[in-house]
Amino acid sequence: MPTSHTSETPAASSSAAAVAEALAMPPAPKGEPAGERGSWRRGGASGPAAPPGTHAGRSPGRFGKALRRPERIPAPLLCLAAMFLVQTGIALSKPLFGPLGVSGTTFLRLGFAAVILLAVTRPKLRDKRPRDLAAAALLGMASAGMTFLFAGAIDRLPMGTAATIEFLGPLAVALVFARRASHLLWALLAAAGVVLLTLLGEGDGGGSLDPVGLLYAFGAAACYSVYILFTDKVGATFQGFQGLAVSMTVGALTLAPFGLGQAWHGLTAPGASAPALLAAVAGVSLLLPVIPYALEMTALRRMPQRVFSVLVSLEPAVSALVGLVVLGQLLGAPQLAGIGCVVAASVGATLTGRR
Repeated sequence: MPTSHTSETPAASSSAAAVAEALAMPPAPKGEPAGERGSWRRGGASGPAAPPGTHAGRSPGRFGKALRRPERIPAPLLCLAAMFLVQTGIALSKPLFGPLGVSGTTFLRLGFAAVILLAVTRPKLRDKRPRDLAAAALLGMASAGMTFLFAGAIDRLPMGTAATIEFLGPLAVALVFARRASHLLWALLAAAGVVLLTLLGEGDGGGSLDPVGLLYAFGAAACYSVYILFTDKVGATFQGFQGLAVSMTVGALTLAPFGLGQAWHGLTAPGASAPALLAAVAGVSLLLPVIPYALEMTALRRMPQRVFSVLVSLEPAVSALVGLVVLGQLLGAPQLAGIGCVVAASVGATLTGRR
């Protein structure tokens, strides 16, 4: 994090300290986030949660005091705020696809996020086993694939449609691990939602959905499911968000062969303002993932994991709303019904899962 200047306000200093402390927290229990979008956790909470901002054997410090003051803010609101920030960051990425390209924008966003996270968390790798490092690397590659494919999807599809199809990845993982015959109902409901979205849904111009965009979205869902599985492994072996920093770095390096040239071409194009474009990408990288994960971790320490998972099930609906407000994407009745089916399937699978 950059050092504070004498002109920095106390509020800004407290906010920066909160984000830094949230990203450098002690080892997370299995099932908590380690990847780019740590919003789906299969693990359950065990025992009472520690007071927000406190660590074993350490005084709360400024972060603990800062969190006690806004404790009157309900944890679900913090979770929803994190989701809205994530989806807003995704929406604000779309205008950058024109000058920088999809792969160039995605590469720069992951690169900025990796630099920020490496500077804040300073991951220690000497004590890690080769298989732990391999898991973090595979998580980074899955995250890179998910991020790039989803960016390609929202470049061709309405945000709500793309986000709902992508959300089938974690939903599929949840249904597989549930291993209950009753969960076939939720799988069928999710399938009905996909049919409504893909066969009856409309694109931005009112025509049929772009088939390439649909392939991107389903590819992002597949990467999302792989990413979920490795998130558990990396979250159990890396301290705090150090696994996120490592995987994000690997993800940026994975996309470098595809995005570096496109990004350079966009930044050096005649009439392009490289500083303005880089500033825009840096701002988007803060919206996803740095600030939302600080909010998510604070929320998760104040609420049961099952409640958190139910709230996360609203992400496709949040994406559709942000797409409407930020990008002016108005969805039709079949698309809204499809999103509703997938959200209902996710909530049902969460509430009827094994405790």
